[in-house]
Amino acid sequence: MKVLVTGAAGFIGMHTSERLLARGDDVVGLDNLNDYYDPQLKRDRLARLEPNPKFRFVKMDVADRAGMEALFAAEKFDRVIHLAAQAGVRYSLENPHAYIDSNVVGFMNILEGCRHNKVAHLAYASSSSVYGGNTKMPFSEHDSVDHPISMYAATKKANELMAHTYSHLFGLPTTGLRFFTVYGPWGRPDMALFLFTKAILDGKPINVFNHGKMQRDFTYVDDIVEGVIRVIDHTAEPDAGFNSSQPDPGRSAAPFRVFNIGNNNPVMLMDFIAAIEKSLGREAEKNFMPLQDGDVPETYANTDELNAWTGFVPATSVTDGVACFVAWYRAYFKC
Repeated sequence: MKVLVTGAAGFIGMHTSERLLARGDDVVGLDNLNDYYDPQLKRDRLARLEPNPKFRFVKMDVADRAGMEALFAAEKFDRVIHLAAQAGVRYSLENPHAYIDSNVVGFMNILEGCRHNKVAHLAYASSSSVYGGNTKMPFSEHDSVDHPISMYAATKKANELMAHTYSHLFGLPTTGLRFFTVYGPWGRPDMALFLFTKAILDGKPINVFNHGKMQRDFTYVDDIVEGVIRVIDHTAEPDAGFNSSQPDPGRSAAPFRVFNIGNNNPVMLMDFIAAIEKSLGREAEKNFMPLQDGDVPETYANTDELNAWTGFVPATSVTDGVACFVAWYRAYFKC
C-alpha cells in the first residue's frame, strides 16, 4: 500500500512509519518540523526513516490547503494515518489559535483530500483528553464526551465529529484512536517521562502535580503502534445494529468508529516516578504542586472494543517501558 503518515517526524509518527516500512508499504511522511519542541529531535527521527527507499519526506503544514490538495491529487494514497497535530493540554491555555489552525483546519484538509481522492480508510489520532470532566471509570467509547476541559480536548472531539460527518455524507471510512498517555523511546520533551528523567539526571527537582494524587493509563509506544497498524488494516464499517433512537457515541450507521488505545491498567503517578528512579538509580527531589488547569486526576481506558475489533490488547508494563525509555535517553544524550 501507499500510506500517508502525517506527523511522521513526531514521536508516534516515526514509530508508525518504521512499522509500515518494515512490512513493505510505501510511506509518504509529512511534517512541518515546527519548533513546539526542539526540531533537532524531529530531524533525528527522520534520519531513521530516510535511508529506506520506500520512504519519502514532504515538509508541509497540514493547514496548507493548496499544498495538501496538490499532494493528495498527485500521490493517490491507499490509506491515511493522520497523526499531525498541535499537542499538549497546557500549551493550549496559552496558544489556542495554534490548535484551531493545526487540529481543525488541518483536519479539514485531510478529510477533503481523502474524499476527493478515493482513500480507502482514514485513521486519525484522537485523545483520552476528549473524556474531559467524565469521572466514570474506566473511560468507554460508549460514554458521552461532551464536556472537554481544554481547547486541545475540544479540537480532538471536533475531529471525531468532522470525521463522522464525512463518513455519513461521503461514505469515507474513518477510525479515531483515543491515545492514553503515550511514552517510550524518542518521546516528546514536553511529556512527564522526558521532563522527569532530564531533571533527575541534572540534579534538579521535578514538579509533581495534584500533590502526586494522580493516575494515568500509561501506554507504551509499541503498543500504540500495534493498535494503529491493526486498525488501519481493518477498515471501519457501518454498524448494522446501530439504533438511532439510542445512538452509541462509539459507532454509527456510517463507516465510522472510535477506539481507546490504552494499557487498561492505570498507574499512580508516584509509582511511575518510582519506576524512573529505579531505572536511573537516583531519587528525585519533588516539588508537590496543585492540579493544573485543563488537567484531570485520572485516566483509565476500557479497551474491550479495540480487542473485539482487532484482537489486540496493549500490555507492556510501566517497569519495562520506562527502562526502555531511560536506555534510549542515556544513549541519545550520552549521559
